[in-house]
Amino acid sequence: MDELTATHRAMGKGSVPAGEAYTIELRRRYEAQIDDVWDAITSPERLRRWLRPVTGDLRLGGKFELGGGEHGEILRCEPPRLLKVSWLYGPDADAWPGTSEVEVRLVPGPTGDTEVELIHAAVVGEPLFPTYGPGAGGVGWDLHLLALARLLAGGETADHEAVQKSPEGREFIRRSAAAWGEAHLAAGGEPEHVAAAVEATTKFYAPDPT
Repeated sequence: MDELTATHRAMGKGSVPAGEAYTIELRRRYEAQIDDVWDAITSPERLRRWLRPVTGDLRLGGKFELGGGEHGEILRCEPPRLLKVSWLYGPDADAWPGTSEVEVRLVPGPTGDTEVELIHAAVVGEPLFPTYGPGAGGVGWDLHLLALARLLAGGETADHEAVQKSPEGREFIRRSAAAWGEAHLAAGGEPEHVAAAVEATTKFYAPDPT
């Protein structure tokens, strides 16, 4: 649960090529050197251990695909401080280019640590938002940043399915969804919509056991 409080979450406004966007923003510090963190977010061998297996042309302008169906193009790559990609999901998403982007910024700290800021921008009108709010992507990123923390701390490879089925993982998801609800409220969300979105997000990521 300490991992939840290690992350600062916010919802904001931005833009993507397709137009006005909303953003989910996560920021946290890792006790690891910036080159180590950069390697963890760009090396295929390490990416698969906290995110998903990745294939493609992994260079500026190249296209990539993750094992879960997420795919896109590498838009900016400035080692070891900035990585920006387009971020689409599912085969139908290719009909709507420029609707979603993820940017990761790394800043070295004074004691050999590294601050990581992840900003996921999605076009306003994105179909999942009315139901799930910022937790649609926010809870998933929380789970992945938790896995990244474990990798950087000791080299542990994430088992996302096991985490989401465990009592501790389900509680992490519940609290993550609530935290994104608080970020949504702070950004001006209507309380009734926020409450419904938090409930829907929690049930999506941690459905009741059958």
